[in-house]
Amino acid sequence: MSDTASPNTTETHTFQTEAKQLLKLMIHSLYSNREIFLRELISNASDAIDKLRFKSIEAPDLLGEDAEFHIDITFDKEAKTLVLADNGIGMSREEVITNLGTIAKSGTAEFLTNLTGDQAKDAQLIGQFGVGFYSAFMVADVVEVRTLAAGGDQGVLWRSSGEDAYELEEVELTQRGTSVTLYLQEDALDFADDFRLRNVVRKYSDHIDVPVRMLKQAEANPQDNADDEAVIDQVEAAEFEPVNSAQALWTRSRSEVSDDEYKEFYKHVSHDFEDPLSWSHNRVEGKLEYSSLLYLPKRAPFDMYNREVPRGLKLYVQRVFILDDAEQFLPLYLRFVKGVLDSNDLPLNVSREILQDDERVTSIRNALTKRVLNLLDTMAKKSPEDYQTFWNEFGEVLKEGAGEDFANREALAKLMRFASSKSDGSAKTVSLDAYLERKVAEQEAIYYICSETYETAKRSPHLEMFKAKDVEVLLMFDRIDEWLMSMLTEYTGVQFIDVMRGDVTLPGEAKDEQDDADKKEEEDSAANEHPLVARIADVLGDKVDSVRPSKRLTDSPACLVLADYAMGVQMRRIMEASGQAMPDSKPIFEFNITHPLLERLDQEPDEDRFAELVGVLFDQASLAEGGALTDPGAYVERLNRLLLELLDAQ
Repeated sequence: MSDTASPNTTETHTFQTEAKQLLKLMIHSLYSNREIFLRELISNASDAIDKLRFKSIEAPDLLGEDAEFHIDITFDKEAKTLVLADNGIGMSREEVITNLGTIAKSGTAEFLTNLTGDQAKDAQLIGQFGVGFYSAFMVADVVEVRTLAAGGDQGVLWRSSGEDAYELEEVELTQRGTSVTLYLQEDALDFADDFRLRNVVRKYSDHIDVPVRMLKQAEANPQDNADDEAVIDQVEAAEFEPVNSAQALWTRSRSEVSDDEYKEFYKHVSHDFEDPLSWSHNRVEGKLEYSSLLYLPKRAPFDMYNREVPRGLKLYVQRVFILDDAEQFLPLYLRFVKGVLDSNDLPLNVSREILQDDERVTSIRNALTKRVLNLLDTMAKKSPEDYQTFWNEFGEVLKEGAGEDFANREALAKLMRFASSKSDGSAKTVSLDAYLERKVAEQEAIYYICSETYETAKRSPHLEMFKAKDVEVLLMFDRIDEWLMSMLTEYTGVQFIDVMRGDVTLPGEAKDEQDDADKKEEEDSAANEHPLVARIADVLGDKVDSVRPSKRLTDSPACLVLADYAMGVQMRRIMEASGQAMPDSKPIFEFNITHPLLERLDQEPDEDRFAELVGVLFDQASLAEGGALTDPGAYVERLNRLLLELLDAQ
């Protein structure tokens, strides 16, 4: 790509703050495997060609006479340069500033705050975030980009040493596309070597469906020349040959593709630096014809929980790139899936609007959704450790599907994992099938508790009677869990029961409905007769819905129980955070009549002191469930008075 300087002056621009920080990391060679920079630059060039292919469907004039796409790599050992050029869509001046001067990706600030200073850990973080073009600074002291947008008439030269600023200059270019020139560092001169470059291209970019070309080996290294134009003419006149196979990987038979090729293609489509956890490659023929290659990443990106960020598969129609983020082919709760879909049935001029209402899209979406869920189910059975890795990263997102995808709710529930009152630590999870296999005799429900944290759930007073009877309880502490359980009411016909709500029936208790009714009436009558019920109710007043003795407590003096249809702590906080005014929800106060504190309280003749103690018990019960005190100052004052009384009595 030849250029001559225009009379315009060179402009200097300062990098966006986040870009400067990221560049600093790249320049200091965060990665031990520096050769991946070439994969990233080739991937960008391939994307640029894909975009031009798509635009040329409606605007064929953009191609001009240059309709044969290619990516060319040349080098000059004497000048210590490496050049990668494509004849893709190119960039305008504004696009250069946007794409090369800033990091236009959500989650940047969060990414930077998570950097630890540990190179190995930070490398994984950058792998999650993606760096693309900036990886060039791992091997280059200076990078120059010359680009001319398809249909444009003004070329742009971008130059930077990867520090605080970059320079922009208008230049005259005669060919559309982009060329990237790297002025190699002294310790990176092995990338100005024909054999080395060919190996790297075949290793990382063999699957690119665009020819990646290099000069035939006899012409591979044009010599330095006082006349730069002569060097350019020498390169342009030389004969190029493709280095890669230039066949779209998803069009090949699965038996022809190695695991390493699948992994490298994943890195191409996702711009991730880590291998995927698993993948599914499939071709469908019949009423609909399409090929799909779907990947499960190892780590979640930083913007995973931003549901507005563009997501989706790369969509091709008859091998022609159409959309980079076609979200219509997978539900939003599977937004972490990466990959490619190539259809023979959709029109080449397909748009997002057409995709929304196309029955073929709905059919493909349903099939791909089941394929991903089957892939996860297979992983859970055959590679439980890999599945646990997946669940730790994406489990909370997968839970969204319970309320969004009724048709696959049972399959989703089978994939879910939860901590348990019998597990050691929050990372040790159990499936619903495993829970049901080890339930105690006469247990007819799946018991669970929702709380703010694992520790709060594990220590909840509501678990005491269940532990005494050796009944397992699922511990749920993700922010989405209470919403999830409002949607997921049963699994394989077994009901879910929240141990924090209502009057819980324990395994082995009366099953006959009439017996249940008689027993409940008898217990209610006994509860109302207990002398503490009325005294405590008088103190707590409208803070509670009612007061009653507890059958679920063995060690704690009291707990707060939610009414059957009351909103829990998790959901209430989510709703309040969204700005919604929430109605008051009064708990039921349960007390343990066998606890020494309650036995002592029953003998307390001083009503003021009685009220102080009841207030402390109520606040402690609220804190034990992760709730917030309505008046923390009053609680502290009350507790201090009781402590002073205790000290004065000694």
